[in-house]
Amino acid sequence: MTKDQAQPLLDYIANYVHLTEAEVETLLSFISFRKYLKGQYMVQQGDVCKYSGFVLSGCAKMFYMDDDGQEHIVMFSIEDWWASDIGSFITQTPSDYHVQCLEPTEMILFSYDERDALFEAIPKLERFFRLIVEKALVASHKRIVRNFTLTAKAQYLHFKQQYPKIEQRIPQYMVASYLGITKEFLSKIKSQLAVE
Repeated sequence: MTKDQAQPLLDYIANYVHLTEAEVETLLSFISFRKYLKGQYMVQQGDVCKYSGFVLSGCAKMFYMDDDGQEHIVMFSIEDWWASDIGSFITQTPSDYHVQCLEPTEMILFSYDERDALFEAIPKLERFFRLIVEKALVASHKRIVRNFTLTAKAQYLHFKQQYPKIEQRIPQYMVASYLGITKEFLSKIKSQLAVE
């Protein structure tokens, strides 16, 4: 993988740790580039998540499919976000979620099998991954609290703030699924906000 291809990832990493040119070259030897088609899965529920992906372009959703075939969207991943079932990736146990691309999507992939070798080669990346997993854990806990305490309208407004570039890219029923409401109720909320 070339440095130019990986530049968005390198810029992202630079927010957490500084890599020398030699470390950048080593990192490039450990990561891979992959294009996914619209509708293609990165991981499916029940499979072990072998990769953690950094999104260069495109959009993916992580969702749980219940026994009735109902989809419950947990997260969207767009440019400069991560896509994977992090729990399955870390523990190498079957995934609770599907991760599916909603658009043609390009990702930089980190392989679980090479993770320890990468950390040995560049020890500061272990700190980097710890920091981003901590950040993801805090965000997940905050989302749980919002689900318990905010009205559906307030949750929708928070969604618009959190994902300002995504609402135009996905169908409304997916926004509703993420919020845990029906698409009809979401339409009602949007109608109320339009007249406020």
